[in-house]
Amino acid sequence: MISQAQEILKDVFGYDEFRPLQQQIIENVLNRKDTVAIMPTGGGKSICYQIPALIFEGLTVVISPLISLMTDQIGQLHELGIPTVVLNSSLTQDEYTHNISMLKRGEAKMLYLAPETLVMDRTLQLLMSLNVACITIDEAHCISEWGHDFRPEYRQIAQIKKKFPNSVCIALTATATPQVQTDIRTSLDFSDSETFLASFDRDNLFIEIADKNSPLKQTVDYLNRFPEQSGIIYCLSRRQVDELSADLSNKGFSVKPYHAGLTDEERHQNQQEFIRDDVQIIVATVAFGMGINKPNVRFVLHHDLPKDIESYYQQIGRAGRDGLQSHCMLLFSYADIHKIKFFISQKSGQEQRVATMNLNALVSFAEADECRRIPLLNYFGEVYHGANCEMCDNCLAGEVVLHDLTIPAQKFLSCVKRTGERFGAGHIIDVLRGSRSQKILQCGHHTLSTYAIGKDLSKQQWFHLSRQFIQKELLVQDMQFGGLALTKKAWDVMLGEILFHGKIEELKRIKKSAAPKNVSNEDYDHTLFEILRAKRKELADAASIPPYAVFSDRSLIAMSVSLPETDGQFMKVHGVGAAKREKYGNIFMTLISEYTQSLN
Repeated sequence: MISQAQEILKDVFGYDEFRPLQQQIIENVLNRKDTVAIMPTGGGKSICYQIPALIFEGLTVVISPLISLMTDQIGQLHELGIPTVVLNSSLTQDEYTHNISMLKRGEAKMLYLAPETLVMDRTLQLLMSLNVACITIDEAHCISEWGHDFRPEYRQIAQIKKKFPNSVCIALTATATPQVQTDIRTSLDFSDSETFLASFDRDNLFIEIADKNSPLKQTVDYLNRFPEQSGIIYCLSRRQVDELSADLSNKGFSVKPYHAGLTDEERHQNQQEFIRDDVQIIVATVAFGMGINKPNVRFVLHHDLPKDIESYYQQIGRAGRDGLQSHCMLLFSYADIHKIKFFISQKSGQEQRVATMNLNALVSFAEADECRRIPLLNYFGEVYHGANCEMCDNCLAGEVVLHDLTIPAQKFLSCVKRTGERFGAGHIIDVLRGSRSQKILQCGHHTLSTYAIGKDLSKQQWFHLSRQFIQKELLVQDMQFGGLALTKKAWDVMLGEILFHGKIEELKRIKKSAAPKNVSNEDYDHTLFEILRAKRKELADAASIPPYAVFSDRSLIAMSVSLPETDGQFMKVHGVGAAKREKYGNIFMTLISEYTQSLN
């Protein structure tokens, strides 16, 4: 069956070879073995169930959390000539009836559902009357209470799955820590052997973090690096989204806002304009993105600090889904940390502690000297073995100068010891800086010998140092309550047997910014690319679909390089299958021929 899968990969999807793990996952599913697939955003998860769906005799049910995500994928599947239907609240009664009829006649290979629709009695009765070959759970991290997008309805899928004992099940997600992975397997009653874990490394994304000092100017300068390119800017609050969007619009940028405070109609309109390349930039809160599969997002700018690494990873995952080089910039400031800490303080005890630990992990990532991919991938339980990724600011910044900070380290470590090794960094810093807070007075910590011996450093500098002490394994932090305790290495520093070298500035300055200049490493004809892109937009508008549903940027670049003249040559272009060759081949080859003749 895998040979049949390879034929479909080329003939339907237009790809010459599978991406990492795709073939193994597809084989597992075709052998009727339940499967968990954890692959990075843009890693080709959809292929893993879409190809089996075309091979299986029966129906493949795809459970997806957002209507916009379903609409996007169904549009692309229709362009590929794959009969697919959806049942959700966006349909008219006539559309709903038509789709039900297609299912009953066995004319659809795939059915997309929201979990809320799946659990309805009439939906279950319908499905139990059909030959359901495969149940696909997209965005499977929504099952887990430890996941960042927990959806209670997803928990019910496990019970519903049992009603279809002859159906194979595949669960897919791009963002899952080891704890979430375990929770998914436990909830669905899968074994470890049924899990396929791809690398979380998105090696086409350039990662950069810079001090946030003049955010509007920095944003404008950044956008000017990507003229006529699609991008997303993330902000912490609705107010910030509205203000920044207005400022950028006044400066002539093609930009629209997106947040939960807009009407449903406004949000939908702005999202559609972005997807269809009528607007280049979306300024958004975290409410934006999960339903977006736009492959040609060339940059993601975090104007404000995200709440944790999972959110950050998911949001930068919007960029470069077509595999071409893209850029991710985070503007970092300690003021943003305090804003997030305020939101965290509104949470309950355990939830507050988890959120604090997640924030600390993000800040440690932002302050790290090493390759950005080392702490980022480590968070998801993966070890990065590269010496220099050449795709992050740290790897291109040259050697970082470290200072002998043994004395500040001894002060901090001694204070941790004298307060009983049970308080977090904030309390230790307050003691060192001579705070007269009620907590310090109640604990009697104003009487310690370490009280007020650290006034020479600012609170921010001490916080920066404290995270270095944890990174360098002088301290361990209690995962539940956040208290700090000394390690053997810490005693060596306190006794002066080893020195501690680190950074004293609040955040290292970026010495060199080396964003990828082009969206492709290939030398292609940019004039021809723009001609093809304009035609793609015209065709997409006429069909009321996103331009990338016609062809991706990567396909247009490939055409601009290979200049296909025949059907056979056109079929060799990345992303061109039989349906697209039939529908668009003559149109694009005619344009290419006219262009090449004009050069002679």
